[in-house]
Order: sequence, then structure tokens, then C-alpha cells
Amino acid sequence: MSTANDAHVILEGAEQAVALGEKAFRSALSHLEKTGNPDNDQVVAYDLSHIGAALATARHMLSYGEKGAVEARLTNVFIADALADIESRLIGRHRQFGLQPDALLGASSYIEKHRDPKAMAALCGEVGPTHLDADFDLVAQTFRRFAENEVAPHADEVHRQNGDVPESVIKGLAEIGGFGLSVPEEYGGFASGGEGDYMAMVVATEELSRVSLGIGGSLITRPEILTRALVYGGTEEQKKRFLPEVASGDFLCAVAVTEPDYGSDVAGITTSAVKGDDGWVINGTKTWCTFAARADALMLLARTDPDRSKSHRGLSMFVIEKERGDGHGFVLTQSGGGRLEGRPIDTLGYRGMHSYELSFSNWLVPHDNLVGGEAGLGKGFYFQMQGFENGRLQTAARAVGLMQAAYEAALNYAQNRVVFSNRVVDYQLTQVKLTKMAAIIQASRQYSYEVARLMGAGGGLLEASMIKAYVCRVAEWITREAMQIHGGMGYAEEYPVSRYFVDARVLSIFEGADETLALKVIARRLLEANK
Repeated sequence: MSTANDAHVILEGAEQAVALGEKAFRSALSHLEKTGNPDNDQVVAYDLSHIGAALATARHMLSYGEKGAVEARLTNVFIADALADIESRLIGRHRQFGLQPDALLGASSYIEKHRDPKAMAALCGEVGPTHLDADFDLVAQTFRRFAENEVAPHADEVHRQNGDVPESVIKGLAEIGGFGLSVPEEYGGFASGGEGDYMAMVVATEELSRVSLGIGGSLITRPEILTRALVYGGTEEQKKRFLPEVASGDFLCAVAVTEPDYGSDVAGITTSAVKGDDGWVINGTKTWCTFAARADALMLLARTDPDRSKSHRGLSMFVIEKERGDGHGFVLTQSGGGRLEGRPIDTLGYRGMHSYELSFSNWLVPHDNLVGGEAGLGKGFYFQMQGFENGRLQTAARAVGLMQAAYEAALNYAQNRVVFSNRVVDYQLTQVKLTKMAAIIQASRQYSYEVARLMGAGGGLLEASMIKAYVCRVAEWITREAMQIHGGMGYAEEYPVSRYFVDARVLSIFEGADETLALKVIARRLLEANK
């Protein structure tokens, strides 16, 4: 059995290497603050956002590495590879970052040692324990069993046929409490207000996403976003009315925020809500509204103040209750002439949930469904962000589950496939790829755990954006390499790894497109924190 002392010896130089990267990073941030801003120096700001996310992940990975020999070796692989990637971003652009060409020279021998192909190949197949405590390990086991027994049998068929989420999956997930993880106990859920609330959500989401992104991990995302928004800004009456039904799975929702001409720029929203005697009248168009047909309600962000100069301060949030529609398109009408039409948007992956363009024409919403009541007028953007910040952490957990599935598929295939008289896994190139995958996945998982703890304690908003940005990009690399290890079979729908690859592509787009998240959120918050 390895000891903490063994880990300490193996990790020699790791702390210094990370600290050197952090020093260069802080200097580059200070340079950006003096010479420009994220809007004027977009390439530098974008790269700094991702550098900061990688370093934050590496910093937390150091704690994981101290827990054993395997953990320490995976930590070294991750840190060395992360620093090499950072250096590649700086080459030829040191001046723009305000750094010298040798900014990371002090870490060169550490990077060389732990990126050595022979050393990496020797670690092939080692993934390291998660080190979850007993309670959360039980959560992981519960959701893994459910995912393998109830979700897995439908995952490939739904993907290939562009089908709907089976009602049996929705019912089963409700029965094990999947929709109530973030609903406070007083409203029928399982959240007690402690630091563990976010952790349970992260653990459950990873296990569900490991089997299917479309009909597994993503199924609890929208109820999670609505829950956080209502807990933060809803009236007591609204919480008592909606949250118990959310927790039971009887009230599933979709999120209607994005518009055709205003993607991540929600301040430009034009969908209007005009107050009348019988309620609010909604007119406008929303797009990329996932799960809109099956949902029992839409969490809608609309402009209640016609003064466009008020930007996001003129937006309010509504809970729009609706009938369930057909997964391949629907039209709903109201007796007073209101109309809601949903046009499905076909996608290359992430199937089962279905995304829609929604058209509202004089759709009437009761006064009581304005989130926060009259006090909530103009505060919809802030209510939405409470849900979206958590949604970014959840998206990171979805990415971890997807990466884990891809890694397991690649390792299994490599161990059983023979090419040129040798198993694929016996080739050094395959071994190095698998080791890098394992190190990235474990680092991503451990940092997502840390962000969950931070958010449970009332912080972690910047970190949630950073883990989302980092993990969703590496998920594309891992699923691509997993497919490549399968060779021609990786391109066949017969093997789930092709599904993992196309599903991974959406991760850097939703819950905040990567570029917008980096420039408008992460870079700005990093600059504020650096002052």
C-alpha cells in the first residue's frame, strides 16, 4: 500500500511547477489590465481564461496527488501536460501576454520528465480512486445502477432514431429522487442547505451522463435551473406551488432564453411580455429550447420594460405552464386566441431531448406566474443567472461522465482488438493516449467536486465558469481519441463511441458558448480578482 510519503516523493517539483505557471498567469493578467481589456484583446483574454482554468484544475489536483502513489503519478502527468499546453499558447505571443519567452523555463525539466512517453505508457490502465466519502459513493452507486439498468438499454436506439426520452426513464429517475436533488427539504426535495447539495448533483449527473448525455445526465439539468431560480427569486407561494411537483418529476420544464438574433447576449432579448387585466401577453420567438415539447412548463425570460436602453434590467422571468406536445413539432392554442408553436431543430448529436424554435403569439400567462411577483419585475436576468451558474457546473459533470464512458470504451476495445499480431493496447501510442485521458478525467472530476463544495458554501461562481470552459473542450479531444482508437469501427454507429463524439461537441456551446463565457465572464472576473 502506498503512503502519503510515497506520494510526496513522487510529486517532487509539482508544486513549484504549478506555482511558476500561476506567477506567469498573474503577470499576464496584470499586463492585460494595463494595456487593454477583454473586448480589445480578445485572443489574449480568451487564452488567459483557459490558462486560468487549467491552472486552477492543476492546483486542486495537487491535493488529490497527495493521497497515494497512483494519484501522484496521474497528477504529474496532468500538470506536465497542462503546462506544455499553456506554453504552446504563449509561443510567438509572449509580448502580447507581457511575458518573457522563458517564463516557464523553470518547469521545463519537470514537464520533460512527466511527459516522457515511456513513463506515461507505464501508467496505462491506471485511473485512480475518486475518494468520495461513503454517502456520496452511495449516491454514485445508486445512479450508476439506474443508468446501466434503465437508461443504457434505450440510449443507442434513441440516438439513431432521434427518438424521445422514454417515459420509463423519467418515471424511474423521479422514483430515485433525481429531480429533487436541489429542491429544499421543506418543499419535498433532498437539499438540506449544506455543502453536500451541489456535490450530490455533480455525482448523480456524472453517472447518468456516463450512459447517455441526451436521455441521462441532461434530463435533470432544466429542473435544476428552474429550482435554483425559484429558490433565489420566487415568492413563497410559487415555491410551495411548483417545487414539490418539480421534485416528484410531475412538473418537468424547459428553459426559453436564447433568441434567433441574440444568442449568449441575453441583454438584447426582444420577446415581450405586456401586462393586461387577465395576465401577461407574450409575443416573440425563442430558439434552442431543449425539451420544450415534453416539458410541462417553460422558464421564459422576456422583456417587461419596453425601454431597450435598460438592457438586462428590463427583463423578467415567467413560469409558463403548458400541455405536453409532440416531440416532432407541436402547436398549442388558447381559447382567447393565444398560440404557441414549436418547430424541432435537428442536431447531429445530443438526441432524445430535442431542441425547438418557439413562436409565441399573444400567449397569455397568469399574473401569478411572474417569478417573484411584482417585486421580480426587471430581475429576471439575475434569477436566470442563479440557475445558469449551477448549470455550468452541472455541464462540467456531464462532460466528465461522457469522457469516462469514452475512456472505458477505448480501453476495452484496445484490450480486445488485435492489429499486426498485437493488441491495440500493447502499442505505446495507445498507452500514452489512454494515460493522458485518465489523468484529464480524474483532474476534471476532482476539480468539479471542489467547485461543488465552493458553491455549497455560497461561492464558486467564477470557478463554475472555469471548470465548464476547461472540461467541455477537453471532452472533445478525449471522445475523438477514443473513437480513433476504435479505428474504422469508431465511425460506425454500431459502437457507442461515435455517439460520445458527436454528443461532446455541444458541450462548449450550451450553458454559455465557450468564447462568450471566456471573454464576458471568466476574463472579466479574473481581472477583478487580480486587482
